[in-house]
Amino acid sequence: MENKKPRVAIQGIRASFHEEAAFKYFGTDIETVECNSFKQTFEALKNKQADYVVMAIENSIAGSILPNYSLLMSYNFPIVGEVYLPIQLHFLTLPGVKFEDIKYVISHPIALRQCVDFIDEYPQLKVVESNDTAACAKRIREEQLTDTAAIANSLAAKLYELDVMERRIESNKKNFTRFLIFTHHENAKNQQSNKASLCFQVTNEVGSLAKVLNILAEQEVNMSKIQSMPVLGKRNEYNFYVDIEWNKAEQYDKAIRQILNYTQNFNILGEYQRNIED
Repeated sequence: MENKKPRVAIQGIRASFHEEAAFKYFGTDIETVECNSFKQTFEALKNKQADYVVMAIENSIAGSILPNYSLLMSYNFPIVGEVYLPIQLHFLTLPGVKFEDIKYVISHPIALRQCVDFIDEYPQLKVVESNDTAACAKRIREEQLTDTAAIANSLAAKLYELDVMERRIESNKKNFTRFLIFTHHENAKNQQSNKASLCFQVTNEVGSLAKVLNILAEQEVNMSKIQSMPVLGKRNEYNFYVDIEWNKAEQYDKAIRQILNYTQNFNILGEYQRNIED
């Protein structure tokens, strides 16, 4: 079993940004399990059809992907890592196609939005939205579309043998997506960790959240993210998702012990190694 390639479930198809993130985290010697939705990736993990899930959780431009917070809570698999991926988008065509032959540009709506400055320069191009950047590249190859360009990553260009006609056409060059890595509980080995993702509710008393934040500050534990989401079916009740980082394990342990006094439904979603943006 030890020598088997890790099976990694991703939303989308091969050469998507999710596969690129999986390669960055695990290396390229993996078996990619393609799934149509984020829910399907967790189902694959639950049914032991995959060993890991790689799931986008936030983007530096588009913000948090809120439905994915609900998913990670309902499936409750531990987070064992994270990876930041720079989102670099290219204008891809079949080899030999000339720019003046192109009538259509196809990609995922978010990718199209992220390249709006480039697209606006060429009003003759008709923009067509699709469900997956890599699937657009694949379609150009399979259907031999000589009048269409896809906006996708260099992995898609390589896999589907397309030419990169224009490189790095994204408007913001500092665009990163953060992905979380999930696995089965028995796979989550005790590792040296310096980051954790927590979820909790606080009482409705004045200052209860402030008390939690003060504890973190007193223990010199850095809060790198806080996200609130309404508790389903409960008025004025919120889940707080918090990412924290520390330098000394005892600071973290002490902070957690104290926070428990001021929170309800406290849950450690995962403890893992912090990944640094490139």
